[in-house]
Amino acid sequence: MGKDGMSVNVSGPPDLYLLVKAMESFIPNSAMGYIDSVLRNGSDEVASASSRKFDRLFAPITDGVVKLSVVLLPPRCLKVCGSMKEGSSEPNTPLVSGSHLAEDLQAQWMNLTAEVALNPGELSVIYICELPEIKGKFYPDKAAALGVEPGPKYGQLQRGNSVVSDHQNIIVHPCDVMEPSTHGPIVLLVDCPTLSHLQELSSLQSLIPYYSNTSEQPVEMCKKVNCLIHLSPASVTSTTAYEQWMTRFGDAQHIMARHEPKNIEIPILKSSSRVAARLNYLCPQLFPFPGFWSLRQLKSLRSVSKFPRELSLPTSCRITYAENLLKFHLLPYKDLGLDNSNVPATISRTEILNELTSNIPEIISVSKHISQLWHGNNGSIEEPQLHETPIPSCLEGITREDMEIVLLGTGSSQPSKYRNVSSIFINLFLKGSILLDCGEGTLGQLKRRFGVDGADEAVKGLKCIWISHIHADHHAGLARILALRHDLLSGTPHEPLIVVGPQQLEIFLDRYQMLEELDMQFLDCRDTTESSWEAFESNDHNDANGSASRLKNMLREAGLMALNSVPVIHCPQAYGIVLKFADRTNVIGKKIPGWKIVYSGDTRPCPELVKASHGATLLIHEATFEDGMLEEAIAKNHSTMGEAVEAGDAAGAYRVILTHFSQRYPKIPVFDETYMHKACIAFDLMSVNLADLPMLPSVVPYLKLLFPDEMSINEAD
Repeated sequence: MGKDGMSVNVSGPPDLYLLVKAMESFIPNSAMGYIDSVLRNGSDEVASASSRKFDRLFAPITDGVVKLSVVLLPPRCLKVCGSMKEGSSEPNTPLVSGSHLAEDLQAQWMNLTAEVALNPGELSVIYICELPEIKGKFYPDKAAALGVEPGPKYGQLQRGNSVVSDHQNIIVHPCDVMEPSTHGPIVLLVDCPTLSHLQELSSLQSLIPYYSNTSEQPVEMCKKVNCLIHLSPASVTSTTAYEQWMTRFGDAQHIMARHEPKNIEIPILKSSSRVAARLNYLCPQLFPFPGFWSLRQLKSLRSVSKFPRELSLPTSCRITYAENLLKFHLLPYKDLGLDNSNVPATISRTEILNELTSNIPEIISVSKHISQLWHGNNGSIEEPQLHETPIPSCLEGITREDMEIVLLGTGSSQPSKYRNVSSIFINLFLKGSILLDCGEGTLGQLKRRFGVDGADEAVKGLKCIWISHIHADHHAGLARILALRHDLLSGTPHEPLIVVGPQQLEIFLDRYQMLEELDMQFLDCRDTTESSWEAFESNDHNDANGSASRLKNMLREAGLMALNSVPVIHCPQAYGIVLKFADRTNVIGKKIPGWKIVYSGDTRPCPELVKASHGATLLIHEATFEDGMLEEAIAKNHSTMGEAVEAGDAAGAYRVILTHFSQRYPKIPVFDETYMHKACIAFDLMSVNLADLPMLPSVVPYLKLLFPDEMSINEAD
């Protein structure tokens, strides 16, 4: 948390320990030391814990503000199974501790798994959030009439304590001078993932006090639930059994919050979508518009074509379907209820572009001019930078179906509302794809670029994922991609996906696979350096697990000659990558050399990378800082804009794309236009087709026009 002496208590199921242990491979030891001690606390007591029933309420958090209780919800089938599944084993990891909850839940976990196999994720929970009772109104005139003088005794009465009257020989009780107290607001968060869980949900005895008008509980003992938030999928919530269970809460507000399709058409990252629309207007060839999805379009997609039916509940049962930024107020009590004042309104592309052309009228002619350039008709306007560097022979006869590079994330350190963190999608079309780095949010970016179903196809088509180094902004989205690929290809013959990365990444993935099936095969970056490949080819390299052989075959099938990792100057085991593509033969039998793509990862200017980039068709180089921040770049082992361009010049690269910008530059970084003769600024979702490389520098002069305010502010700073 950044300050000494500060900590946060974490509660959760036993698997949480495995997750945190897996993170040790990339979280600093100073941060992990305390966490690990907290997680291990109480593990000795777990072994001797007595058996307990599942249907029990646990309160991990109780203070003056809120009481948060947990009800465990296993699938019903687990409770009727009498023996362990074949090949299963009993987990022996301790639960996050800090209260008796750890001991209780860990004991239950151990007792359950002694009889049946419980896979990670099968044990669900219901959270019950209860706020303190709301005191009734205090009447000073009634207190005075009973002889109580104003002062400390008024406070005692309001706190629920009886006092002796100052002027009468009586005891004054709170009920004599106050209205009755009422229960505080109660919210249930319900995650019932399967029909098997629903069978158990309907019979939970620990929820009886929260049902209204139940014959099993005296009315005065019932706790009124104000709101239920349902994370359960439509396959569960649309059943008659679930609907009947919902009616047991009377007139409570129900919020259906599980993947409502209508939310897809309203981008939560509106600022990013606005920038994407403006860039698309300027140059649709480089910036394909990800689109504001309409419900009509969504219904045509396989993944959302089966919309859940409307729930048929009594009118007294209030239901709303969740929207982005919808709120439910708990306190003050007078504001109790839904608040949709911050729900984003729909915004159309037309609205954005009307605003753009109104504020920057010259953008209309600029857009037409760029379109003419792309179609080979530049009129009377000269573009000298296009002629300074001859088009390399490897681009001869190139087609738009050969390769496209999609910059999924172009920011550094952490995501912002304009730039996500590092990820590059190499689209080889019919030959598959390769992912270079995979920061958090990579899957979301794939969906924004290719659509809901298109992202699934992109993930299924992955041949390899290469990770440059262990910093989280370069790999935190990896497990999500691997798990999704496993699910998408389930039941289809396929091989594990090859993941190439630093050795610490393998530790994380191996530990994480205890939680979720990733279906991958790991290869250390050190085994993909040029010297390692030479040793492999000479049979001196021992490829015990076959990863290198599989990678070699994959490269051949994808039309690549080599994938070489290059050590760079950043952190231990940090690498850049060189992708060499196979030579081609045109229709008349002429041999055309293959193109060469280089990605720097994070690095200071690096002689080894420059050497490996010699003659590159495209160099994608980090440019975290502007030129005036050289000291910061040196201190953090990053490069400035000028240094990145110089690296491209020294390597003789044909084109350079600058990326990995500090989030201090929210929309566009500060750059010197004079040295951008062969370079271009990257933006999220920017898609560079190999056939469009000659045109890249022609767009740069107009980017400042698109962001005039940002550039003037940055330059002034």
